[in-house]
Amino acid sequence: MYNGLHGEMDAFYAFAKADLLQSIQSINASMKKRGGGLLDLQLVNKTDVLEGYYQLHATFETKDAMGANFINTTLEQLANTFREKATVFQGFSLGMPEVIMSILSNYVPQCIVNVSVSCKIEEIGTINGVSGEDFARKFTRAVDIATVEPYRAVTHNKGIMNGIDAVVIATGNDFRAVEAGVHAYAARDGQYRSLTRARVENEVFTFEADFPLALGTVGGLTSLHPLSKLAMQILENPSAQDLMKVTAVCGLAQNFAALHSLVTTGIQAGHMKMHLVNMLEQIGANDAEKLLLREAFQNKTPSFSGLREELDKMRKA
Repeated sequence: MYNGLHGEMDAFYAFAKADLLQSIQSINASMKKRGGGLLDLQLVNKTDVLEGYYQLHATFETKDAMGANFINTTLEQLANTFREKATVFQGFSLGMPEVIMSILSNYVPQCIVNVSVSCKIEEIGTINGVSGEDFARKFTRAVDIATVEPYRAVTHNKGIMNGIDAVVIATGNDFRAVEAGVHAYAARDGQYRSLTRARVENEVFTFEADFPLALGTVGGLTSLHPLSKLAMQILENPSAQDLMKVTAVCGLAQNFAALHSLVTTGIQAGHMKMHLVNMLEQIGANDAEKLLLREAFQNKTPSFSGLREELDKMRKA
């Protein structure tokens, strides 16, 4: 924070920048050998949104590592050097600036993965009694609603994250960081919106999305946890870039599956089929009874009372 003249901070940054960069050379060396490291360092004047607020904005390439520890270590060294150089700079008229904190951001709008799928309307066929043309029209309309209506967008995007989080967790990455960044991106224009887009042009249906993702395939739990290592082996040990592509595809596929149900049979038919397995377990049905009950409720919405009543009838018979 600094409440002096704007030009003084600019002059200080010009005075200190070379030493700031020099101070992180040893920290940066290993990452630089792998083709990454610090890419850019800028002083950003944010006093229009918060009085006295300047930001030292650093941009990094961390290659196959998520890089949180590397980034935070680098930022704290920059902060220490910043303080040291401020003590010898003679140009501050109202006292030295104060460093409030040094921390990475999980918002990565420059690290975007685009994923899309498309096909001709005639290739869609009939889905649960709905023609391909009507399916594409309703599907696109559903995405449009999630784009303009925050109440729908939140649940819409939550479903997307069901797919993304599954891959992120399985590979030992930080799903909370990814969640925070993705949801911030969904509200980047001031309103929370759908992360996916759909359109029909020239008789071609297209479904696509942009996801801000920063994932790693080395370091942390990814390299240590046996299940994370197994997940990476199943994925054929992808690079970080390829892992981000796989993750994005899972998010798009999850959203397609949800919207597929919503605009045709409704979401509960699928949900209750999954829930039926748990319900049968809880009412104490054996394997043979479970088979009979699944068949009996194939076209019905199951409930605990209905399942127990049917089970009692079976056992009495």
